[in-house]
Amino acid sequence: MTTILALVVLAVGTYLVKAAGPFTAAGRELPAWLDRLANLVPAGLLAALVATQTVVDGASLTLDARIVGVAAAAVAVALRAHFGIVVLVGAGVTAGVRALGWG
Repeated sequence: MTTILALVVLAVGTYLVKAAGPFTAAGRELPAWLDRLANLVPAGLLAALVATQTVVDGASLTLDARIVGVAAAAVAVALRAHFGIVVLVGAGVTAGVRALGWG
């Protein structure tokens, strides 16, 4: 029962914290520098997530087929391919490298 109570308290607290932002900033514009920064945050977080999921295995760094797949996807991005194509290229190259026995 204590676990359920803790879960409910944490859920309500999380909801209140997330709701506080729109209520406190309602009707006000963000400064231009903060607006530009807020637009960059999702890209930085996604890059950090991809980087850590690519080269970290538990508590150690590892280089395997995932790094080759990310590199192939980066080439597809540089060639301005559509998002779906980028994902397919990355997954396909990773699968191919693993089929060849590496990673």
